[in-house]
Amino acid sequence: MPGPEISLRPLVHGDAPVLASWADDATFRAHAGWRQHPSTALAVTWWQHHIAEPDPRLVRLLALHGEEAVGYVDLYADDESARELGYLIAPSARWGRGLGTAVARAGLAHGFEVLGLERIWAEAVEANVASVRVLRRIGMRATGFGATDEFLGESSRYLQFELLRTEWRQLT
Repeated sequence: MPGPEISLRPLVHGDAPVLASWADDATFRAHAGWRQHPSTALAVTWWQHHIAEPDPRLVRLLALHGEEAVGYVDLYADDESARELGYLIAPSARWGRGLGTAVARAGLAHGFEVLGLERIWAEAVEANVASVRVLRRIGMRATGFGATDEFLGESSRYLQFELLRTEWRQLT
């Protein structure tokens, strides 16, 4: 069964209020490790700054389901041939609908097909069962364990994953 159709586009100044609003969701904040800004205006300003002056090592793309912003994808690294995949879906009311899998898959497609990457890697703490499941579902291969971190008050190791361009071609 195909998942939701997702398109990706670069962030623009006008996205800041939507991105800032996601921090109002306490469940989302806890899972994503976000903090709540002291005011909505400060959160919007923070996002506007990061949209206007992005980290040059970061490709961050807004994920759209139709016209609705449902999350974003990050592809991050100093390496021209390999990047780390990150993704999120917000607010938490959107979880459980296949959007995470669709957004992460769109991130892989962008990395391999648009950026021409040879390798994409990702990490998720074991305790974040939904994120681990998404990474496996999109065809990423577990490669080992990383550092220990806390997720929702529980100590958990990072599971590390990767996918090579040649493997991606076989999946598509």
